[in-house]
Amino acid sequence: MSPKRIIVVGTIAFAITISSMIGSDNANAQTAIAPQIMKQDTGDGFLRALGAADEEEVYQALYTGMSLAELAESHNSDVQELIRLQIAELTAQLDERLASGSLTLEDYQAQKAELPEIIISSVFGLNGR
Repeated sequence: MSPKRIIVVGTIAFAITISSMIGSDNANAQTAIAPQIMKQDTGDGFLRALGAADEEEVYQALYTGMSLAELAESHNSDVQELIRLQIAELTAQLDERLASGSLTLEDYQAQKAELPEIIISSVFGLNGR
């Protein structure tokens, strides 16, 4: 199996595994990343920030080994805006989980502190390379 295929399959498997853990009290910020990459805010804001036409284009780009940053740059999109969008959306999810009581303040603070590093690594494809 090629390294690119391993990364794509691993990312998809990770997303599926993590999506079932999102509601758990023991989840950390890493668990929120993969589902967000696969489907940001029904895809609209995420796709706009990438400059991508649809989720299939994103999937194909990731499958061929492109990072989200490379995809955004290929569409002359602002990578920093993509990062800001993901941080804002994941922070909103953490805020909701804190407000609902499914996350302690300590876990909230720890996860929120992890977000920028995790998102930047994810956007630039540094997780699996």
